[in-house]
Amino acid sequence: MTQIFETHRDSFTLSTDPNRLDMDTVNDFLSRAYWAKGRPHERTEEAFANSLVFGIYAGSRQIGMARVVTDYSIIAYLCDVFIHEDYRGHGLGKWLVQSVLNHPQLKQVRRWLLATNDAHGLYQHFDFELLNEPEKWMHRLRPFAGE
Repeated sequence: MTQIFETHRDSFTLSTDPNRLDMDTVNDFLSRAYWAKGRPHERTEEAFANSLVFGIYAGSRQIGMARVVTDYSIIAYLCDVFIHEDYRGHGLGKWLVQSVLNHPQLKQVRRWLLATNDAHGLYQHFDFELLNEPEKWMHRLRPFAGE
C-alpha cells in the first residue's frame, strides 16, 4: 500500500493523497493537453484511481499533477504531467518531476519511461534520454469506445 507523501515549496504543496485531487480540474487540464485529446472523463478517472498520483496545490486550488503507472521495482511510466498555464515558468514542473523521482517508493525503480512531443529539455535535466534502440519497443493502441 502506498503511503501519502507530501512536501512543500514556498506557498505550494505537493501531495500523493488521491483524495485531494480535483477530478474536474484534472479533466480540464487534460482537455488542453495534446496527448489526452478525446480521452473520456470516466477513463481518466479510472486511470488516476489505478495509478500513483501527484498533485500540486496553491492553497486548496490544484495547479498541477502527474501520474505514475508502476510495479515500484522494475518499471515506471510517468504520464499526464501538467502545470496550469498561469503557473508555468516558476520551476514547478522541475519540482514535480524531481519529487516524483525522489518518492520513497520509487527511488529504486530501474527503468523509467515517458513520452513527450515538446518537453525533452525538462526531462533530460533528470537524465531521461531517447531510447537507444527504439526499434525494439512496440506498442498497441486502440481507440476509445465510440471513436
